[in-house]
Amino acid sequence: MEEIMSSFLSSNKNTIALSAVTVSLLTLSAPAQAAVTEETAFVFNTFSFLINGVLVMWMAAGFAMLEAGLVRSKNTAAICLKNIALYSIAGLMFYLVGYNLLYVGVEEGGFIGTFSFFYDSGEAEVALLSAETSTEEMITAVTSNGYSVMSDWFFQMVFVAATASIVSGTLAERIKFWPFMLFIAVLTAIIYPIQASWSWGGGWLADLGFSDFAGSSIVHSVGGWAALTGAIILGPRKGKFTAEGRVKPIPGSNLPLATLGTFILWMGWFGFNGGSQLALGSAADAVAMAIVFVNTNIAAAAGVVAAMILTQLLYKKVDLTMALNGALAGLVAITAGPDVSHAYMAIIIGGIGGAIVVFAVPLLDSLQIDDVVGAIPVHLCAGIWGTLAVGIFGSGSIVSQLTGIIAIGAFTIICSATLWILLKITVGIRISEEEEYNGLDVSELGLEAYPEFGRGSQKLV
Repeated sequence: MEEIMSSFLSSNKNTIALSAVTVSLLTLSAPAQAAVTEETAFVFNTFSFLINGVLVMWMAAGFAMLEAGLVRSKNTAAICLKNIALYSIAGLMFYLVGYNLLYVGVEEGGFIGTFSFFYDSGEAEVALLSAETSTEEMITAVTSNGYSVMSDWFFQMVFVAATASIVSGTLAERIKFWPFMLFIAVLTAIIYPIQASWSWGGGWLADLGFSDFAGSSIVHSVGGWAALTGAIILGPRKGKFTAEGRVKPIPGSNLPLATLGTFILWMGWFGFNGGSQLALGSAADAVAMAIVFVNTNIAAAAGVVAAMILTQLLYKKVDLTMALNGALAGLVAITAGPDVSHAYMAIIIGGIGGAIVVFAVPLLDSLQIDDVVGAIPVHLCAGIWGTLAVGIFGSGSIVSQLTGIIAIGAFTIICSATLWILLKITVGIRISEEEEYNGLDVSELGLEAYPEFGRGSQKLV
């Protein structure tokens, strides 16, 4: 065998040598990093916005299932209706006026965008679609933008819908449907876009150096502040607190459903944070997005473990709802800075987020603030922590981060409280005690989510 191989190599050494030289020349002549064309980058960037936007849209299902599992059975259909309704209203209001307030015409260091109606594809895209034969100039006019105009609108819209979803869970089981929808319309059309324009739109917080990669403050704390002001003005559910101030637990109706909702939210969060890279047209963007995905996942896992350990130590039992909210708090916390270069930082940030929930839930109870699903500890408290963590871990200024937290919080509190009070003194925001006893499914929808259970099982807690 050795003689055969020796003969083969000897007879073919010239061919082998020539092949080696050819490969070397081809390697040397190739660029070190071949850049994709502008049109290819346009396609990948647009695809990233769309597919990640779909993942964020899927979070609407996660919020619906989480909330449906944590309310009592007599309010399940109502909370499902609120979630699909608020998603729809958010989309319409953001198209009508919200996107323009956020992104169009925001001056450098400014406070608001353009108050104008509707947002559609640009003239260059319409011309390209309308042309029988596209020219190179027409294609360049479109691709030079970097992505399709409406793909960006879609990605931004699902974010504002997520903000609205945060509010519904906190105020569940005792708020009127239509006043709540009016609040959501103003939140998604006016309140959210204006404060987001300060940073994401290139306004004054952006000039200050405030950094919030995917919205720990811009999205989550805004929803949390709106929920907190609503919960205070609306008041707690009947039977939640005794006359002596003791807390009476009101268990959710379907913990498996709440667990499914948490997993759906966890999955959708990869689009939430990963898509906020805002590009997928280069190797660097792909690497950055992969890092964001991993950090997002690790932070959520750390939040779960932290919540489990703390509830075991404090209450001698592991609490499922705390573990679920621990995952969500870890996700919220990492959202401001999921691009940290080392995953161990994500573990710390997410773990602290999960711990915050364990302490914030009883704190709210002690203040007699009724948050049905724990949205305030998850989205507000962990959102503030995540925004501060950007400065603590070296990628931002603590002063800038604090300024952003305070400014966004003050603006949202003032606007939300004003709107809640106006709704309360005009159309009213709270259902009657009898309606609360019977449940929103019957009083507002005239149906039941679980009719086979029978009305006899639905007792006021």
